[in-house]
Amino acid sequence: MLFVEYPKCTTCQKARKWLEAQAVPFTSRHIKEDPPTAGELKEWHARSGLPLKRFFNTSGLKYKELALKDKLPGMSEEEQFDLLATDGMLVKRPILVGNGFVLVGFREPEWAAALGVQSGN
Repeated sequence: MLFVEYPKCTTCQKARKWLEAQAVPFTSRHIKEDPPTAGELKEWHARSGLPLKRFFNTSGLKYKELALKDKLPGMSEEEQFDLLATDGMLVKRPILVGNGFVLVGFREPEWAAALGVQSGN
């Protein structure tokens, strides 16, 4: 399993601790040092079943700095994927990529269901 994270992000830290507590083996990838490519994002998006907007870190400084709230609706999916691939800090995190699922953001019940483990919630 691939765990895409920004180590300073408290949500990512919480997700990492949860994965470790569940004894889930994973490979970690630093989203800023090794950002996802447009190709990876396209594949993850297709597998996630989520709207593309969910892949954007809408609370991030970069998102606000670029005024993406107003720009995204006018952009094609291709342009959005290319933009996401330019800066890992634009991408919502953490992302967990496993066999048959892609989870974006940490919601314990959702992760527990995907991994087939008991949720604490």
